[in-house]
Amino acid sequence: MDDRTVLQRIEQLVERERQIEESHVGRAPTDDERAQLKEIEIELDQCWDLLRQRRARRAAGQDPDVAVTRPEEVVENYLQ
Repeated sequence: MDDRTVLQRIEQLVERERQIEESHVGRAPTDDERAQLKEIEIELDQCWDLLRQRRARRAAGQDPDVAVTRPEEVVENYLQ
């Protein structure tokens, strides 16, 4: 997946997140909506991580295509 594809996926996920959040204005989100938002959050974290990996590899003179999507357990446990 190249940088442009990753960025397009991020845009799609952000738009879907916005749609879900706007759909429950004035009421609590349903369990399904909460689950969808959690899945989106995880995939967004994975996409941003992949994009950072690709950029770091490129800056280090390495092949960015070697970067891989890390599992949820990794990206969700980074210290911030």
